[in-house]
Amino acid sequence: MRTAVFSTRAYDRLYLEAANKAAGHELAFYKESLGAATAALAAGFPAVCVFVNDRLDAAALALLARGGTRLLALRCAGYNNVDRHAAAAHNLTVVRVPAYSPHAVAEHTVALILALNRHLHRAYNRVREGNFALEGLIGFDLHGKTAGTVGTGQIGRLVGRILRGFGCRWLAADPQPHPEVTAAGGEYVPLPQLLAESDVISLHCPLLPETHHLINADAIARMKPGAMLINTSRGALVDTRAVIAGLKSRRIGSLGLDVYEEEEGVFFRDHSNEVMEDDTLARLLTFPNVIITGHQGFFTHEALTAIATTTLANITAFEQGRVSGNELPPP
Repeated sequence: MRTAVFSTRAYDRLYLEAANKAAGHELAFYKESLGAATAALAAGFPAVCVFVNDRLDAAALALLARGGTRLLALRCAGYNNVDRHAAAAHNLTVVRVPAYSPHAVAEHTVALILALNRHLHRAYNRVREGNFALEGLIGFDLHGKTAGTVGTGQIGRLVGRILRGFGCRWLAADPQPHPEVTAAGGEYVPLPQLLAESDVISLHCPLLPETHHLINADAIARMKPGAMLINTSRGALVDTRAVIAGLKSRRIGSLGLDVYEEEEGVFFRDHSNEVMEDDTLARLLTFPNVIITGHQGFFTHEALTAIATTTLANITAFEQGRVSGNELPPP
């Protein structure tokens, strides 16, 4: 099936082409992100393949449908960038990769926790400059601390189990409790209690209208003073300006982000020779107790292999008139 692949990086092409040896689709790769301004590139392609920061709004979807596109294949789990009502109106099928490697994101989450706690980013830079002093690098034992996971899907459960392995008390908040949490020693509590009692708070929930800016000024005011906040889920779960205020007031002791609410047009690109125009992101980067990674939590060999394989299997199923099981539900 002829497929236009947008937001292509070298690693995307490498893994998709490897998986396509068995699938046999005709793939055309574009570095450009998909949006209304670039949708014309997909004219004549019955399928398009997109990533997290491609913009599938009503205008872009209308242009895709007019150009003959019938399938939107997301090579990611999240779909908050898709106007599902517009997709349904244009009879566009949308498929995704619901699970690729929850271990990849969970392990990256814990890596951020450890790096922030033991100031590894600062120690690395010091030693490279010949400075072996330890002042300012004091951390804390994770053993005996309370860790809270907001959201207990596959990733949230894995993070909780890993932190239990460190000897943490595990609190969890989720409107749909999962029996594995309590079986592994976790305890479901209301979100306000989790915020008030957790030394480490990690976000693992989807971006929905009810979770937008879940961590806002009110939530930060409820947090245990000096708590660590980690977000490897969706950027807009966090009100970034409120978090900056929380860092300045010391209410938030440290912050680890792999996602950012205004990451579109910034992440997955090299801006090292440019002036940063996002003042909020620039301010975040000035804090010594903040680590930001560029949405790389998923970035392992196993995850990229699974993403490519599932994406192409989704396209094959559509081409053959079958249901893959990864279609988005009706809006």
